[in-house]
Amino acid sequence: MLSRHTAQIIRSLSGPPKKSVELPKYDLVIVGGGIVGCATARQLLIERPNLKIALIEKEKELAAHQSGHNSGVLHAGIYYTPGSLKAKLCVEGIDLAYKFLDENNIPYKKTGKLIVAVEPEEVPRLDTLFGRAKTNGCRDIEMIDSAKITEIEPHCKGLKALWSPHTGIVDWKFVTKKFGEDFEKRGGKIFTSYPLKNISDNSDPSYPIRVSSDADLAEFETKNLITCAGLQSDRVAALSGCSTDPKIVPFRGEYLLLKPEKRYLVKTNIYPVPDPRFPFLGVHFTPRMNGDIWLGPNAVLAYKREGYSYFSISPSDLLESLSYRGMQKLVKKHFSFGISELYRGVWIAAQVKQLQRFIPELKYSDVTRGPSGVRAQAMDSDGNLVDDFVFDSGTGKSSSCVMHVRNAPSPAATSSLAIAKMITTEAVKRFNL
Repeated sequence: MLSRHTAQIIRSLSGPPKKSVELPKYDLVIVGGGIVGCATARQLLIERPNLKIALIEKEKELAAHQSGHNSGVLHAGIYYTPGSLKAKLCVEGIDLAYKFLDENNIPYKKTGKLIVAVEPEEVPRLDTLFGRAKTNGCRDIEMIDSAKITEIEPHCKGLKALWSPHTGIVDWKFVTKKFGEDFEKRGGKIFTSYPLKNISDNSDPSYPIRVSSDADLAEFETKNLITCAGLQSDRVAALSGCSTDPKIVPFRGEYLLLKPEKRYLVKTNIYPVPDPRFPFLGVHFTPRMNGDIWLGPNAVLAYKREGYSYFSISPSDLLESLSYRGMQKLVKKHFSFGISELYRGVWIAAQVKQLQRFIPELKYSDVTRGPSGVRAQAMDSDGNLVDDFVFDSGTGKSSSCVMHVRNAPSPAATSSLAIAKMITTEAVKRFNL
């Protein structure tokens, strides 16, 4: 047995008794620093300014992935199924977006948009699209003839087109950061370089959720949790016991760039008439705020969830995509389409040939390889692309305090402020905020 003197020496060497660390406590934690997460965080503090809210993002900056790698278009809501959330939120969202841009002196351009039928068989589909646009409440959409097409876009050829004068362009990455700044001005806290590792039930009933990371600030305790994790949304949802369906399958879109001396060929957004046989829209022409003109994209399976080139590969991500039953069914159904998309990605001339349908003057020598983005495509186990919003909560004791935004499909940027209002309304109701 140790003498009292010896015990005192041991205690003095080991230092004072350790106190339990008081973890940061929040009313709400939001996971994901993309445009939907930042817009939602901001909207929650607009409607509930007394809440203590933190937003966590695994990258060093906001808008590091989809929100910073998209085409930069403000969409009017023409394509989407009437009555769907996607249609409703886009039509509402574009007006909210323009209002926010004007109030905050954020530069944008109302370049307009032509959806052009170049083949006779596309004209009936264009007529159907026109009816859909009117049903959705899209403003000032016109059906125009070939002469009017040339008047708007002198180098574009087509039989008929839809003209959307309120379609515009903006830098969505810049907008996302402005949402984040406004959130912080209202008292919110943003933690970047904070990769989420675990969501668990907490022992404190007043703060039933513990959010963990391997970052320096390792853990939070929170009353409620909302996740808007984009390309990682299914994995984040799984941390609280959600189903693996729908699965996020990453598709990379590769753009070409019009050479500066050829930018006169394109003034407005020029889009194809969607073909319902294929899962993706097809190549188009997109002016950018910096003066660039993006051409494309194609759509190919990305080899990594956040892989922006053919050389960015994650064997585990790739295996996960290829072994998923839904992806296997999609490949069987659209095998030839997938091969042609891959071919156009490798051989620029093949993509230029598609673009020449709209602007015959365009030449192979007029373009160079451009940027790429990765789309978080939600897919079900039957191989269907999930086209509308998906929300989930999980199965743990604290599941009633959790809301996962598992699919916020394009045009999520245009719709972001409307989506934020919808999520906030649901959160106030579900969490009794």
